[in-house]
Amino acid sequence: MSGDTSARLLALLSFLQTPREWPGSELAQRLGVSPRTIRRDIDRLRDLGYPVEATMGAVGGYRLVAGKAMPPLLLDDEEAVAIAVGLRAAAGSPVEGIEDASVRALAKLEQVLPARLRQRVRSVGAATVSVATAEGPGVAPEALVLIAGAVTGRERLRFAYQGWDGARSRRLAEPYRLVASGRLWYLLAFDVDRDDWRIFRVDRIEEPRLTGARFPERDTPEPDAAAFVRRKMYSSMPTPEITVTVHLSAEEVVRRLGANPEEVEVLGPDVCVLRGHPDTVPFSASRLLMLGAEFEVHEPPELVAYIQALGERALRATRGTGGREASEKFTKGSPS
Repeated sequence: MSGDTSARLLALLSFLQTPREWPGSELAQRLGVSPRTIRRDIDRLRDLGYPVEATMGAVGGYRLVAGKAMPPLLLDDEEAVAIAVGLRAAAGSPVEGIEDASVRALAKLEQVLPARLRQRVRSVGAATVSVATAEGPGVAPEALVLIAGAVTGRERLRFAYQGWDGARSRRLAEPYRLVASGRLWYLLAFDVDRDDWRIFRVDRIEEPRLTGARFPERDTPEPDAAAFVRRKMYSSMPTPEITVTVHLSAEEVVRRLGANPEEVEVLGPDVCVLRGHPDTVPFSASRLLMLGAEFEVHEPPELVAYIQALGERALRATRGTGGREASEKFTKGSPS
């Protein structure tokens, strides 16, 4: 098999691993070959053991289906289960930088897993509980996989949605991108009924289902979906710049807060001033309190007031429960 043919087969397999049907004409157009060549390449993949199914009709095409055994991709059953479990864990508790890739890979893998292996993956998931490392509601990997498939296959979604105010509605949407932020997932999609782009919290999406209806590409609000979601989120609440003296080295402040080094002014070996670093008041307060170091807030006044209110609430919560004594023991005896 020539190098060009091998590369084309890999590209064809990559398309088929997304959960949708691909018309032969579309595959031919994307790969720059004739429909006849696509048919020959499909036969080659079948000869190699890949379960490629063809459907007839106006909306027919090719798709990769779950076979009786894993295709000779190189993964045995145990490896396939291990990878799927790891991807589900990464999708449910995102690790910075890999969450989107985890969902895409999981969507491809579950598309071809035999039923017996899918059941093993779900059994492990049902029996496993992880310790949350960040606040935020969890999202079912099954929902992420379904939505990711709709994004990749450009297929309309129907779902129920609960807004921030508790109001429920039914939506028909054309999904564009999934965006992860901490433990929260957002879907950027075109809302068909409202004829406009919308951002949906995935944990508030209920009963998502594919409609089978494809949609053409639309002009997006901006190419960078993550930047668009971030801008929309920030535009709905003020993000003041801060001025804070922190009793830590500048290097530690940059590392722990993810601050730009230009935002940090060194005052001494273990003291610096953080200026700028705009974010919402609640988020800035939580990050500063989690630094594990002394600090003084100079600006803005609303951040000062917010942290004072948190402190008063914490004192009320421990009043009359031996909280002061426990606090002194923790301060004196706990590691820094």
